[in-house]
Amino acid sequence: HSPPLKPGENPSETSVAHQRKELCHWPCRCPPVPTCTPGVSLVKDGCGCCKVCAKQSGETCNEADICDPHKGLYCDYSEDKPRYETGVCAYLIAVGCELNGVHYLNGQTFQPNPLYKCLCVSGAIGCTPIFTPKLAASPCARVAGRKKPGQSICGPGQHKQLQSTNYRLMSAYRSLLLVLKKKCLVQATPWTPCSRTCGIGISSRVTNENRKCEMKKEKRLCFIQPCLTNILKTIKIPKGRTCQPTFQLPTAEKLVFSGCSTTQSYKLTFCGVCLDKRCCIPNKSTMTTVQFECPDEGFFKWKMMWITSCVCQRICSAPGDIFSELKVL
Repeated sequence: HSPPLKPGENPSETSVAHQRKELCHWPCRCPPVPTCTPGVSLVKDGCGCCKVCAKQSGETCNEADICDPHKGLYCDYSEDKPRYETGVCAYLIAVGCELNGVHYLNGQTFQPNPLYKCLCVSGAIGCTPIFTPKLAASPCARVAGRKKPGQSICGPGQHKQLQSTNYRLMSAYRSLLLVLKKKCLVQATPWTPCSRTCGIGISSRVTNENRKCEMKKEKRLCFIQPCLTNILKTIKIPKGRTCQPTFQLPTAEKLVFSGCSTTQSYKLTFCGVCLDKRCCIPNKSTMTTVQFECPDEGFFKWKMMWITSCVCQRICSAPGDIFSELKVL
């Protein structure tokens, strides 16, 4: 017999309050690892057993089917009283994001560029391609149907390898640096444009070129042009030309950054100017380390981009524009 109802109680609440469905079973029996759509995290389920595609905002969730933790989602069980067994994925209350002067709410999706769809998560912006790459014709397809003696048709594993290679060699991914160092496949994104058009600025990239082979943000100093009131008086453009790609100051000078100056003087190569609407940007550069000395605070070192050549072009972007290098195909 069930206990007598108290005033205000619902019969259904007392009868099913403790009858929760068991979603986790051990030992683990996992299906093949799924392939998640771009932007969806592949995570372990709530039972700690199998790899699953994380549930997204608005999708149902439970103890086993967890919400995407990398997007700040949690399982909201508030509507499933009194069992609290099935919920809906929702965003945690957090700060929004700002891009190019536009503010976005936490969890908001937006498309600032024709090629990318972005998501704001707790002040960070993540973007995924909105197009599906067209894979190049594989040699396996050409062999199929006319197999010759000694020739084999590619298996599923080889097809998958060819597809991943073709995807990586697309124009949007060619700039990704891939080097094998000490059992670590070193990867690095391109350096962002310098944060300042004149004076010392900062550019950054994401790379795993470190002892732990972990993806981390790396910063370096960049110095594209000195801040001169009339730079055309300093740069001499040859007759018959409209641009001077590079130039140097007459004497070597110490660099000043955050109130500190370098211990040595440097004669840097800077990007020049054009008489028309073109702008000059770094084309080739190397990396060097410079040491700064601060009054009464000691020394510190910074990596710095050392420009060796520049190119003048008509496509000019503002510093910090993360979509400046994208082109509509």
